[in-house]
Amino acid sequence: MTKWTIHPIVMGTKVFDKGMMTYQHDYGTPYTIPIYCWYLEGGDKTVLVDTGEMSPVISPDREQAIGGPIHTFEKGLAQYGIKPEDVDVILHTHLHNDHCENDWKCSNARIYVHEKELEHIHDPHPLDFRYLEDFIDDVEDNGQLEVLSGDAEPLSGIRMIHTPAHTEGGMSILVETTAGTVMICGFCTILENLYPPQEVRAMEMEVIPPGTHINANEAYDILVRAKNSADMILPLHEPKFAAMPTIPEP
Repeated sequence: MTKWTIHPIVMGTKVFDKGMMTYQHDYGTPYTIPIYCWYLEGGDKTVLVDTGEMSPVISPDREQAIGGPIHTFEKGLAQYGIKPEDVDVILHTHLHNDHCENDWKCSNARIYVHEKELEHIHDPHPLDFRYLEDFIDDVEDNGQLEVLSGDAEPLSGIRMIHTPAHTEGGMSILVETTAGTVMICGFCTILENLYPPQEVRAMEMEVIPPGTHINANEAYDILVRAKNSADMILPLHEPKFAAMPTIPEP
């Protein structure tokens, strides 16, 4: 089985209320989250998980807030000697705009995405303004999509599992590494969602559902199962990883 190394690359940020991450907790607290593109290195394919923002805000205050540098798509990949056209595979956690804005630049990539994400990006509910079909039209027209209806194993050492906590077609990515199985979450969370503070645990809550979700109770249960299915969890918007060039760390 192929063993992979994960490189978190920050390709955008958002500044908003922390309650957007932590359901029923910390509303009114300003919070800055990184938006990652995850480069998976180790096999004979160049693999990305999500592609980040097309025009990220890059400023000292935002970099200070997340504790690491922010890159454009091209410059982020160039750190590893990669150009967008070199990308062979993109694995999507979901299709909210901040996770797929650079897909169109990867003209040679096969793009794995759950069928429910395609349904919603073309016909979103009015409450879910984060779906913008302009970012997926080109790659769909080019026949680059691999549409999934459930779990999949696109490459040796990489599995995708259906985890509809944040969106109906959310997929988490299980990556085999030298340090064990690492999960890149398919739901927009920070570490606090998976490992709540004492005052939350005292309420007999094992996890905190994402602030935006399909169903709060189901999202809670999905997070509990996910937490117990890997040796290490990488929440999609945890600032800690902005300063970590490699996971697992050498």
